[in-house]
Amino acid sequence: MSRLLSKPLPRLLAVLALFAAMVGATVTTQVVSATKAHADGCYTWGRTLSQGASGEDVRQLQIRVAGWPGYGGHLATDGAFGPATKAAVQRFQSAYGLAADGIAGPATFSKIYSLQDDDCTPIHFTYTELDDGCGGSGFDGGPLSAAATKANALQTMWQLEAMRHALGDQPLNVTSGFRSIPCNNSVGGASNSQHLYGRSADLVGSHSLCTLAKQARNHGFGGIFGPGYPGHNDHTHVDIRTSNVWDAPTCGV
Repeated sequence: MSRLLSKPLPRLLAVLALFAAMVGATVTTQVVSATKAHADGCYTWGRTLSQGASGEDVRQLQIRVAGWPGYGGHLATDGAFGPATKAAVQRFQSAYGLAADGIAGPATFSKIYSLQDDDCTPIHFTYTELDDGCGGSGFDGGPLSAAATKANALQTMWQLEAMRHALGDQPLNVTSGFRSIPCNNSVGGASNSQHLYGRSADLVGSHSLCTLAKQARNHGFGGIFGPGYPGHNDHTHVDIRTSNVWDAPTCGV
């Protein structure tokens, strides 16, 4: 019996090895294709990014880590990967359990892909939440072009996503986002309101308004107005201006 089995055994092993290789290749192809397809719905990075890099891919990265500049900080989305971008990438990596080396490679991009929808918005926020607060639709009717206003709204959402994650991934509800000029006038908004530019969000959520005001200081929000500031006892306002104007006296902010 052993002599009869000895001849076909190498052939059998070869067939099994070939089958295993084919299955492995198929699985690998499916995984890679699925990841790439998801990423391509919005933006796909084609290289590892580190300090000294520059280009549109850096700017796209900066938009997504703009909510991790550190207390009182602001990250320029200028396409230049400098020390501030490295530090923001490190905070992003640390927040999501990645090796915090400040280098944006496959693991970092994979996490970003998992956090964004095909229109580039973070998974917990939508353009409709940030559009005309008077029941309109879209981002026209403000001082900027609709495209520029929408781009501001996108960065606002990514900074909100960072804040939401830091607060334990509990919901943040936007009660007012972009306002057209007529909308802003109708609600008595300031003539220079950041809402006009798509840079603002008025928030309520699972946390107290003071918790929101305090946490916002860590996520690149230059404008923070909350309880104790006139007209802001029922919400916390945050905006992405790059100079810090914080006023929520009840909260010690």
